[in-house]
Amino acid sequence: MAERKVRVRFAPSPTGPLHIGGVRTALYNYLFARQHGGEMVFRIEDTDSTRFVPGAEEYIIESFRWLGIDFDEGVSFGGQHGPYRQSERREIYKKYVDQLLAEGKAYIAFDTPEELAAKREEIQNFQYDAQTRTMMRNSLTLPKEEVERLIAEGHQYVVRFRIEPGEDVHVQDIIRGDVKINSSILDDKVLYKSADQLPTYHLANIVDDHLMEISHVIRGEEWLPSAPLHVLLYRAFDWGDTMPQFAHLPLLLKPDGKGKLSKRDGDRLGFPVFPLEWHDPKTGDVSRGYREDGYLPQAVVNFLALLGWNPGTDQELLTMQELINQFDLTKCSKSGAKFDYVKGTWFNHEYILQTDDALLAPQFDTILRENGIEVPMERVQEVVRMMKGRVNFTKELWPLCRFFFVAPTEYDEKTVKKRWKEYSPQQMQELIGILEALPDFSQEAQEQAVNRWIEEKEYKLGDVMNAWRLTLVGEGKGPHMYEISGFLGREETIKRMRAALERL
Repeated sequence: MAERKVRVRFAPSPTGPLHIGGVRTALYNYLFARQHGGEMVFRIEDTDSTRFVPGAEEYIIESFRWLGIDFDEGVSFGGQHGPYRQSERREIYKKYVDQLLAEGKAYIAFDTPEELAAKREEIQNFQYDAQTRTMMRNSLTLPKEEVERLIAEGHQYVVRFRIEPGEDVHVQDIIRGDVKINSSILDDKVLYKSADQLPTYHLANIVDDHLMEISHVIRGEEWLPSAPLHVLLYRAFDWGDTMPQFAHLPLLLKPDGKGKLSKRDGDRLGFPVFPLEWHDPKTGDVSRGYREDGYLPQAVVNFLALLGWNPGTDQELLTMQELINQFDLTKCSKSGAKFDYVKGTWFNHEYILQTDDALLAPQFDTILRENGIEVPMERVQEVVRMMKGRVNFTKELWPLCRFFFVAPTEYDEKTVKKRWKEYSPQQMQELIGILEALPDFSQEAQEQAVNRWIEEKEYKLGDVMNAWRLTLVGEGKGPHMYEISGFLGREETIKRMRAALERL
């Protein structure tokens, strides 16, 4: 038999913002598909119309665009296997529901929510299965005529999958190996609801995976309990070798304590759990996003890739192409991965260092404009070059670099006390004379002339430089002094020095 083409899918529900755990699932699908020269399908699971949130679908697509994870077909991408929204595939699913009913592999159940609640009261740990189905109102216990009458009269019903007990169901999982579950612990899952004429997740998923020729289902560990049911459904339809291979990824866990990562953890510890900022249309609440918090998309991708998988080497910084080349599902962890958000910050710092100054400058320029500063882009780029090694996020540049654009009006008391000596005014006056006399104000010319003057006068280099920094910056921070004065230029440098002499 010819080897199947690798085709994976990411199939979110449009019920709100995309959680960072979902982003990692999509990323792993993407890496796997690209490594095997395969394709990735974007499907929307919107069979539960009550949970639909306006704007969620667009948000999800925009998130992947920002992250550089691209799809080959699906919602908004087109393709040969559409429609890709489950709500638009009603007729397709109904055909498969009817097939299961005709073959006696599913049955119609009329139990009302009240009747089900009463049965749960009566029987401890009640589940609708081979033992209890005979006590309920369904097409297995009611005469055929009554079933037809109830449907004709418009009574609501569900279609349940008929699971026979006592069979060991084997799920071959790429990460977890052979997962064995006995069918006796499974309930007769609802596959279809007449109320909205839509299938449930279980039926829609396996029908779509089959028709869209999905070869591998890579999804979160939370879906593992439904895998045996999906295996049984594939068998019920007699689809033979088309069943996809499963891989259930480890959960993303809280940074501290136990349990899976939630938005509350992010709010509590001060990090985002969504790729982009989310504005809740119902409540108006705004949730932080990695993009708006100043993370670079490559840093987020690299950070997420290593949560639950590693290449087996010490290399931590990997480009998307390196991740594609090295990714291996069998090396994914079986146990959950703690969400180390501090490491995420480290990754962002490393990627800022690697990123071309010209690419970072527009981000910083936006911040400058918000603070009323408008300067040529090459000036912005020059400051980014000098200062990016000191920050984890571009937004941190403003408080660090404000002095490049705004002259100090106050001088840090602690620095004044420590660095401004009784002889500092005299030295600064002399230094102004040196700088004024320079025919060339380049950094190299300044350094040669000033160092020569310091040696001739036998001044202490530290004393001069610390006092000079205070006059230009207002406190004891910033890059090398000649970089500061070189950037400010002769006129602004001397103007600031004279202002400091007056005030200090």
